[in-house]
Amino acid sequence: RSFAAVTAAAAVLSTASAFAPQARKSPLSTVVSTLETSNVVLRQASEEVDPLDISPEGTKKRIQGLVDGNPVLLFMKGSKIFPQCGFSNTACQILQSFSIDFETVDVLADESIRSGVKDFSQWPTIPQLYVAGEFIGGSDIMIEMYQSGELGEMIEKAKADMM
Repeated sequence: RSFAAVTAAAAVLSTASAFAPQARKSPLSTVVSTLETSNVVLRQASEEVDPLDISPEGTKKRIQGLVDGNPVLLFMKGSKIFPQCGFSNTACQILQSFSIDFETVDVLADESIRSGVKDFSQWPTIPQLYVAGEFIGGSDIMIEMYQSGELGEMIEKAKADMM
């Protein structure tokens, strides 16, 4: 595998623990360390997911593994800590209003995920929300569902299923 592929996979799988102070390491050992910590999310759904496989089929398996392994998952630009676009920020604020744990995937960190998630959902824009394995939509749909109360009901059900 190329260093670029390993770096891209590490970036998309990064977690908040990546921000914790760490001893100085070489770039490659940091990438490998990040992959080892971050693979937990993927393993929850499927032991056969290869986070370094950037082929269309491999990307689809990675996305399916993420969707299956996380009750509330948002594919977005940036992270919930630092959204990189207004639509992603809106989506995060809506989810945070429910006080629920949710995971995010930064599509800017991995072009195969960025294009692959659009094919996976048959939806052309980012962000994309999945709740209990079901594709919900982008920020415009989230706003409508939030205002009608429908998203709240769906999130409450997901919360109950998480316990």
